[in-house]
Amino acid sequence: MIFIVVKFETKPEWADRFPELVADFTAGTRGEAGNLWFEWSRSLDNPAEYVLVEGFRDGDAGKEHVSSAHFAKFVQDAPQALAATPRIISQTIDADGWSEMGEIQVR
Repeated sequence: MIFIVVKFETKPEWADRFPELVADFTAGTRGEAGNLWFEWSRSLDNPAEYVLVEGFRDGDAGKEHVSSAHFAKFVQDAPQALAATPRIISQTIDADGWSEMGEIQVR
């Protein structure tokens, strides 16, 4: 599985409307056959920062993603809303989904 985390720091005037900018990109990516999840969160410490956690089945699915029309449109549109170049971690990991956390158990 390809596991990706990206941090996007928005310009102050985009902080509250960034979800609108990424809506089509999100829907398009979630519709890809190889996408496992595509989840946005907003930082508790910096309301201008959004964190994207992505999972793709394999490298082929990742290549399909970055060659999609919705990815190209997002790459073109995103800079207007960003205060800095996004920061990314992208790794191939030996997993196929989420596991339960061992240290906290809810019964």
